[in-house]
Amino acid sequence: MASPTHQLSTRELEALSSKAITAKDTAYCPYSKFRVGACVLTQSGEYFLGANVENASYPVGTCAERVAFGNAVVAGHRDFKAIAVATDIKPAASPCGMCRQFMSEFTSPSFPVFMYDGEGNHTLTTMGKLLPHSFGPGDFTH
Repeated sequence: MASPTHQLSTRELEALSSKAITAKDTAYCPYSKFRVGACVLTQSGEYFLGANVENASYPVGTCAERVAFGNAVVAGHRDFKAIAVATDIKPAASPCGMCRQFMSEFTSPSFPVFMYDGEGNHTLTTMGKLLPHSFGPGDFTH
């Protein structure tokens, strides 16, 4: 995918990637064995981690991206700078459709999404490229 511009410092990007990669270690995935870690960076400079949590009834599981955003939202954050998602496969996996919709609730189309593969290499995209023509809070009429 094309490399969109982003406003992260080298230090922020290094922290974001290392935290997402480390978060894979906390994944609970006894069924799929597919570890996913995520780290979301708030505009105020705080990092929130997430990992996938599976359930014997597959649809009940939760993805790493939604866990990371949920942790941040519960802590009172609504403004985000970037997310990193890390898997063990190559090429890197992108967020699923449900996560894309969930993340669009709190982000703009230019929001950067860094996807890391099992070797630590990343692909950079945006929410707008992952979820074009998205449905969000601005689509409600009151």
